[in-house]
Amino acid sequence: MTFEEQRRRLSGVVAIPVTPFDTEGAVDGETYAKLVDRLITGGIEVVTPNGNTGEFYALDEGEARQCLEVTVEAAAGRASVLAGVGHDVASATRAAQHARDTGADMIMIHQPVHPYISGAGWVDYHAAIAAAVPELGVVIYVRNPAISGAQLCALGETAPNVIGVKYAVPDPVRFGSVARDTGFERFVWIAGLAELSAPGYFAVGATGFTSGLVNVDPAISLEMFRALSTGDFPAAMVVWERIRPFEELRAANGNANNVSVVKDALGQLGLCRPDVRPPSRPLTGAEREQLFGLLSSWGLS
Repeated sequence: MTFEEQRRRLSGVVAIPVTPFDTEGAVDGETYAKLVDRLITGGIEVVTPNGNTGEFYALDEGEARQCLEVTVEAAAGRASVLAGVGHDVASATRAAQHARDTGADMIMIHQPVHPYISGAGWVDYHAAIAAAVPELGVVIYVRNPAISGAQLCALGETAPNVIGVKYAVPDPVRFGSVARDTGFERFVWIAGLAELSAPGYFAVGATGFTSGLVNVDPAISLEMFRALSTGDFPAAMVVWERIRPFEELRAANGNANNVSVVKDALGQLGLCRPDVRPPSRPLTGAEREQLFGLLSSWGLS
């Protein structure tokens, strides 16, 4: 697949699947494959195993490899696989090379979690990982408001296979400024804070958005994307109002329930167990009841 086709697909709904666990707490590969197939059958063109909604930081290296391998097999060429990689440079490089050898189309490099990050070091970190897989498209996950257009320009010059930026700083003004300082044409700009933030980011230049909600109902996310991609913001806000309680339940207490709400929704729909790993926690009874009401209002329960 060419970088140009990858860029086109990134300008859409980029799904972050959950990682289902079995009764023993291990990754449930069979259920994972069914969830990925459901996303692709529902019209999704990019699937990101080992994203944050997939509990990336709660998986060990072997489990992350398993999730990627299951995704590639389940996708079977019907959608692009954007593999999440991260941690130290050596670990991220191994994961990137495994993604290439397994058949993934692209990698997404998670925001470095090192407590001391310099601008030049940030560029070097991403450039080293991208250089290890020049044949793969690379998406950068930006959660740090200190990263500027200058750093992104420097990375773009050093690493030609970096084709997209998943921007997850909760500030559309900052996003618009960074994107313009970098140059819109160099990267695909993806709103990285899901549906509720997508209208604000599309208004200043984003062309795609990531989603965890899409696990529950791909049609809702695609409906919002179609509205935003045609500039129909009133229609997008109708969807926004419908999903707002769901996303606010995920965002409560500093996003403590981000994964738990999605997994519990899938559990209530009979699609996977609701189990999450620490530091996430299961929903309370009251939260589950509230979630059931939301799913019922969407005609899903």
